[in-house]
Amino acid sequence: MSQTAASNRPAKRVVTFGTYDVFHVGHVLLLERAAALGNHLIVGVSTDALNFSKKQRYPVYSERDRMKIISSLQFVNEVFAEHSLELKREYLQQHRADILVMGDDWAGKFDEFKDICEVVYLARTPSISTTEIIEVVKSRP
Repeated sequence: MSQTAASNRPAKRVVTFGTYDVFHVGHVLLLERAAALGNHLIVGVSTDALNFSKKQRYPVYSERDRMKIISSLQFVNEVFAEHSLELKREYLQQHRADILVMGDDWAGKFDEFKDICEVVYLARTPSISTTEIIEVVKSRP
């Protein structure tokens, strides 16, 4: 796409959410594809407390470290802490989301936000899972 065509395109703010624990190539690929849907990628990183409330375990890496990892990616423009699943609508409005992107393992679960932004579910990278990586590491002697 030419520089002129890109600059004439309306700005699109893309928001996505995740834990991003034990960061891996699947995370990179999903975030790259999310970024390609717009001009400004904003990533909500689940706090340690939110993760504990969902999974009854804390992430391997602290929320501060996970936010640092995500913010260091060249295609990520902003990072914020996601404190509550119940505040998704408020987060989307606060960050003026044009598009919400989630992995397809969440397909249909965020359609309620279609009244305020486009909702896109992207296919996950096959055979890559944080949970599986953690289990493999734990099972090694």
